Amino acid sequence: MKQNIKNNPKIMKAWAFYDWANSVYSLVITSTIFPIYYSIITTAYEKSEYVTETGKWIKVPVRNMINIFGKDYQPDAVYGYSLTISFLIVVILSPILSSLADTIGNKKSFLQFFAYLGATSCMGLAMFTNMNNVFLGLLFSITASVGFWGSLVFYNSFLPDIATPDKQDALSAKGYVYGYIGSVILVVICLALIMFFADTPKEALLYTRISFLFTGAWWFGFSQYTFKHLPQFGEVKDQLPKDLVLLNLKNIFKSHKSNGGFVEVLKDNIIFYIEIVKESFRELYKVGAQLFRTANLKYFLASFFFYSVGMQTIFLMATLFGKSEINLEQGKLIMTLLIIQIEAIIGAIFFSRLSKRIGNKNVISITIILWIFACLSAYFLKKENPNVEYQFYGIAAIIGLVMGGIQSMSRSTYSRLLPKDSMDNTTYFSFYDVLEKIAIILGTFIFALLIDNYDAIRLFFLQETSFQLPTTSGMRFAALSMSVFFALGLFFIRFLKFNKISDKETL
Repeated sequence: MKQNIKNNPKIMKAWAFYDWANSVYSLVITSTIFPIYYSIITTAYEKSEYVTETGKWIKVPVRNMINIFGKDYQPDAVYGYSLTISFLIVVILSPILSSLADTIGNKKSFLQFFAYLGATSCMGLAMFTNMNNVFLGLLFSITASVGFWGSLVFYNSFLPDIATPDKQDALSAKGYVYGYIGSVILVVICLALIMFFADTPKEALLYTRISFLFTGAWWFGFSQYTFKHLPQFGEVKDQLPKDLVLLNLKNIFKSHKSNGGFVEVLKDNIIFYIEIVKESFRELYKVGAQLFRTANLKYFLASFFFYSVGMQTIFLMATLFGKSEINLEQGKLIMTLLIIQIEAIIGAIFFSRLSKRIGNKNVISITIILWIFACLSAYFLKKENPNVEYQFYGIAAIIGLVMGGIQSMSRSTYSRLLPKDSMDNTTYFSFYDVLEKIAIILGTFIFALLIDNYDAIRLFFLQETSFQLPTTSGMRFAALSMSVFFALGLFFIRFLKFNKISDKETL
């Protein structure tokens, strides 16, 4: 069956179209409108500050601290910690759900579940209205993140199922291009509502919440095309319980007399799910050990882990950086991030074509070097500089160009390095996604920790080692710290050996 559907144009288009459906979350909720909205809601007021170097007054936001168990935290740090929690949940769930999907044979059903969780959570963000329900907003932010990233575990694993290696680079890039175009269209619609239809700041906040409703509806609606045409995959086992209860709600209300009664069936289900949990982590460990025995995969995965720490963390925190560090106006910030998305389309196509000339390894290396330059540049940004706005635009331009390229190349490179004709693609991609999420957990935690505790960290180093860290904001130092992870990623990717795929393609 799997051979019959490979390189099927309709199936490949349906797969790529899910990027069109779900990428609106990535842009509207993760990158642009929600972080800006969160920053506005958590800002108490703006104070005027005189800059002697320029002789001008600038506006500096004063934030409301968020109290958790009697301790006050910076709101940007709390947002970072909430992302850490969401990815921790995904890391725990991903291998279990992947194992269930392969066992029961309903990979597409799990993709649907997480898509619907993410879509409804986006709509739930409309209920986040002020500091009194900030934790409700953070809760829906977490569940939306779980829905988005949880669905990608199953979505990415379809790639080697539906396309041969020579088609995977182009198909992966096509998915990202669809995603960037779709998300840009929705952001333009939302931006028009907020900037041109709202007459007052209060109305702008209302239209912002409506944007969250649009995002969920877009994700839910357009994903139906994907779900209609994607086939189910999974190696269905014979050792299933008599009646699946927790994954088939209608079975909960049966008497199950023919199978020994409800208690007996429930007992079988509990044993089944416990074994699935055990087997999933055993399988993940086994797959990881297997992958790291292969030199190319070992170096690629090590590189992927380290540059993902930096790339994904910066991507998730960039908007709050622009708002908090240089207090860029909402409209300018959204337009900047919109241009990044358009650039990412160009980057995904450009680097996909460039890989045919110089190989995936060299393309990934180039993008990592550009990421390092962006981190260093962000560290030296100062809100007192009259040209800081244009410097921020320059950094954003670099990030936009490399974001699409490195994401697309990473997914397709991993797919091509996997053992050929394997039935374990969901598990392989589960490992890939778990590794990425662990990287994000590490990155967002370090970023949030530095934001909230940089002064204490500086004092500790001074007292214990007499080494004085530079006087700067925690967020700027956090951005600088990400360059270390990019450097490690660059180091490991250079060990990847060139592997002739065809007369014209190399890794």
